[in-house]
Amino acid sequence: MSAIAVIYYHWYEGMGLHLTTAPFSLLGIAIAIFLGFRNNASYARYTEARQLWGSLLITQRSLLRQVKSVLSDEQQIHQFSRLLIAFAWSLKHQLRRTDGRKDFRRLVPERYLSQVENSPQPTNRLLLCMGDWLGEQRRAGHISDVLYSSIDANLNRLSDVLGGCDRIANTPIPFAYTLILHRTVYLFCTLLPFALVNDLHYLTPLVSVFISYTFLSLESLAEELEEPFGSSPNDLPLNALCNGIEIILCEMIDQPGPPKMHPDANYILT
Repeated sequence: MSAIAVIYYHWYEGMGLHLTTAPFSLLGIAIAIFLGFRNNASYARYTEARQLWGSLLITQRSLLRQVKSVLSDEQQIHQFSRLLIAFAWSLKHQLRRTDGRKDFRRLVPERYLSQVENSPQPTNRLLLCMGDWLGEQRRAGHISDVLYSSIDANLNRLSDVLGGCDRIANTPIPFAYTLILHRTVYLFCTLLPFALVNDLHYLTPLVSVFISYTFLSLESLAEELEEPFGSSPNDLPLNALCNGIEIILCEMIDQPGPPKMHPDANYILT
């Protein structure tokens, strides 16, 4: 559009058509303010999502420590740890809408596997399985009422994490707001060269591309950060987070964990 504005400048100038930078200055300020609001809203969603996953790691580590400190049955401890690890991977699959059956068969204990695989909400089902496991230990007298309440409170925190992630994933920024801002930015960048060409002439492409790049980049960044659970380079690396959780929990029960994930050739973690 800058090249067109330069090439046909004399043609539409001869027709008496003149665009000045005054309206673009006012519109540019308004767009910058709205882009700032949009980016702040998107980044707030991204930050909250990261805090929820950080809380997930802390809560799971606390749960396994509590269980390991009172139970002497290694099999029961390993069973509970596998449920915890499966919960993290299941949450990842739920948020990215991917098939988690491979991880379920790898992690979920046999007694719970059919329940989880056949459930329309496998992450919530895993939470119920952990609750059932905890109730069995209490009825067997392996866990006191006081400790049961403490462990159950941590299970409730896992439920809070699940609910918070669901809220972010299922409540996007209103589409009308995004669409209006998107169209306004592109219209502004399309018409801007025709206002600059009168003063800048052959420098119009350089300046207009620089201004357009700034506005379009901010708009694209806000769009990526809006959905923090996706698989784009700027989204949360959920695979790496789940891998880290599995490594930590396996180390706590003295079991070999998976190899640590590393960034790819482009320094990106998925």
